[in-house]
Amino acid sequence: MMAELYIQTARINETTSLKKCYCTTPFKVANITEDKKDSILRLMLMSSSPGILDGDAYNIKIDLAKNCSLQLHTQSYQRLFTMKEQATQKMEIQLAEGASFCFIPHPAVPHEQSNFTARNKIFLSNNCNLIFGEILTCGRKLNGEVFLFSKYHCITEIFMNDKLIIKENLLMQPSLIDVNNIGQLQGFTHQASLIYLDEYADVKRIKATIMEILVVQKGISIGITVAPVNGLIVRLLGQKAEQLFDCLKMIAGCLPQSNQQKMTAYAI
Repeated sequence: MMAELYIQTARINETTSLKKCYCTTPFKVANITEDKKDSILRLMLMSSSPGILDGDAYNIKIDLAKNCSLQLHTQSYQRLFTMKEQATQKMEIQLAEGASFCFIPHPAVPHEQSNFTARNKIFLSNNCNLIFGEILTCGRKLNGEVFLFSKYHCITEIFMNDKLIIKENLLMQPSLIDVNNIGQLQGFTHQASLIYLDEYADVKRIKATIMEILVVQKGISIGITVAPVNGLIVRLLGQKAEQLFDCLKMIAGCLPQSNQQKMTAYAI
């Protein structure tokens, strides 16, 4: 199935509004913003499909206008079903000056013999705020499908004023590389990452806050790296998808995600 999704925002009366939305089956988009006076627009990305099937090709494009703030949520875990060939997904996100984008999707669950490739391209202008997460599980762990998928490949490229600043390349092929080796997952079954970029953020203070949130968690391994531009990259290893998902949501919750929130946070 070929599927497309296009979201465009506009800034109206100090709030972010949905200017244009186009989607084909199986995508659906719902506005879940409770306070219409809130400066942040919250959208729920839904799907009428039970998951990504063999031969699926998703194309997602998001365009944020100047000073817009968008939180994009997902409805449920992303299941990658058994495949004979492969499925693909492309996501392109454009942030105009002063725009903010937060996306913490539910974990991906690759079933036995699934083969999935995703490519994310994010283009930032000046004074943008980005929170972008990813969680990969070992598969249907309770069903005994632990690392039985064929391939999972996700490439994320982030550009600032058309200059490549971050490139993440996650490739897992359990039949070729032992996931328990040194330098791999080393006994863990789930992994998560979060990229946070904001040129005016107090990275030192935010890093300390994130560590306070994570050190109380049991059974996870934590790594926080300062990004090549002003920001942080957080990596987590664990055994439970819901725990890692909650961790990323807690981290995102402590970060300012709009110009109004940033001004308040940075004034403290």
